[in-house]
Amino acid sequence: MVLLASLVAVALAFDFLNGRNDATNSIATIVSTRVLKPRYAVAWAAFFNFVAFLVFGLHVAATIGAGLIAPGTITDQVVFGALIGAIFWQVVTGYLGIPSSSSHALIGGLVGAGVAHAGFGVIIWNGLGKTIAAIVISPVTGIALALLMMLAVSWLFRRVAPARVDSIFRHAQFISASLLSLGHGGNDAQKTMGIVTALLVAHGALKGPFHVPFWVVIACNGAMALGTLLGGWRIVRTMGSRITRLAPVQGVCAETAGAVTLFAATSLGIPVSTTHTITGAIVGVGAARRASAVRWNVAQDIVIAWVITMPAAGLVGALFYFVFGAFA
Repeated sequence: MVLLASLVAVALAFDFLNGRNDATNSIATIVSTRVLKPRYAVAWAAFFNFVAFLVFGLHVAATIGAGLIAPGTITDQVVFGALIGAIFWQVVTGYLGIPSSSSHALIGGLVGAGVAHAGFGVIIWNGLGKTIAAIVISPVTGIALALLMMLAVSWLFRRVAPARVDSIFRHAQFISASLLSLGHGGNDAQKTMGIVTALLVAHGALKGPFHVPFWVVIACNGAMALGTLLGGWRIVRTMGSRITRLAPVQGVCAETAGAVTLFAATSLGIPVSTTHTITGAIVGVGAARRASAVRWNVAQDIVIAWVITMPAAGLVGALFYFVFGAFA
């Protein structure tokens, strides 16, 4: 029981770091457009992170807990390796100010530890394949939606004075930022829910078909919300200004495009990266202005981080799987 409680605590620590690392995804645009000061923006995002469980089902949690590797192979050692692999990658990329994906770090860590435990046969390729496909699909969807929204807004408001447009979208950004934070909490917190629930099943503490206990839902959303409240500011600069400069109208389009993508993925039970989605949307609104408005070298560095996240976290997850075994 002590070991189970300790591993649940590590999982919640990961969720906290996830919220801290990914807080910038929700608030970068609203901060960079100066609609809200950072301290108010994180509180706003944290609230919507927490209440997300009231809006979404728990399909993503089921994918993580039982749809990536064979449920029977999830042991304490596998979970420890997965969580430490993911946390290690979050700490490294957070320190360097790189907006990597906490979600894919966790998935990479879980698969890496699972393979170290029982070989490649444990992988459920259908579930993992959808997740890998989402690495490409989610940012591309964000780009396309944001680009289309910018074009539509530009046409609809073509005869409205720029000052009036700025005023309208400054108010609208409160709504779009709320939706993005809601989508973030709905998709990302469920990943830790899936890990904790699989751990409970492995310990015989949960009977019947795979389902997420309510206390797990509250604990995971709460840990993520707290992490968001204490969010990391190094990545805000990358997301909010280094990729492209944003005005309120662009912030609304980027956040709305990101939220729509997250809502759709969560309803389908696909664990996607909020980082990937909003980065794609920010690139989309920048490109709608002109291609040169996007700092493509920064975007390129971010994409490289995306590509190496899952295998890097997987290797670290496998390493800590063996470390746990050596001391167990």
